[in-house]
Amino acid sequence: MGELILEVKHLSKSFGSNEVLKDIDFTCSKGDVTSIIGSSGSGKTTLLRCINLLENPSSGQILFHGQDIMEKGFNAPRYRAKVGMVFQSFNLFNNMTVLENCIVGQTTVLKRDKAEAEANALKYLEKVGMIPFMNARPAQISGGQKQRAAIARALVMDPEVMLFDEPTSALDPEMVGEVLEVMRNLASDGMTMLVVTHEMSFAREVSTNVVYMDEGVICEEGPPSQIFGDPKQERTKSFLSKFK
Repeated sequence: MGELILEVKHLSKSFGSNEVLKDIDFTCSKGDVTSIIGSSGSGKTTLLRCINLLENPSSGQILFHGQDIMEKGFNAPRYRAKVGMVFQSFNLFNNMTVLENCIVGQTTVLKRDKAEAEANALKYLEKVGMIPFMNARPAQISGGQKQRAAIARALVMDPEVMLFDEPTSALDPEMVGEVLEVMRNLASDGMTMLVVTHEMSFAREVSTNVVYMDEGVICEEGPPSQIFGDPKQERTKSFLSKFK
């Protein structure tokens, strides 16, 4: 068991009268790859958005190294650098090149000088295979290339945890593999990852822990061998039967 990085305690989130997350509890330790699976509408994306403070939880706690991220005065931009997020729709700045997308957060949030930020950006663009496209704008590259650029943009901030919100769902099938390969490499490098995914083979092969969510609650969690090989809950069995 590695060092505890994130703790989610009794987390709930409502939009008006619609309770999307109900009393969520789980932890994430250094080096964990946690895949969050479940049907659309089960609360998976809302959970990630709460963890990254893109949504304010209605109740409960999220602790980062033991510090409550919802405390008054908490530095949210600096925290988001440490807990990087990769979105299904890429969220790149369309008016910037791939390289500029990877520099801007470093200079504005981390206050790095431009030369250092550029050198760091080039290192991670090489890691995800995007050096040939570093001077292209998002409109000029494929979906898979956009997502790899988005992963590099998160990595340049030196995150301790990476959150992936269905990173392959907006991609054509032939591009899914190139993004999953980058994620597999990150996992093998020891990156701590929380991944909302419909890619069951990735969840089974790469995860250290799998969380199955349904209707805003965690129904079952455990190692992939247990969740995929011997699920205890009927709802988990029913969901996974669709992927046989």
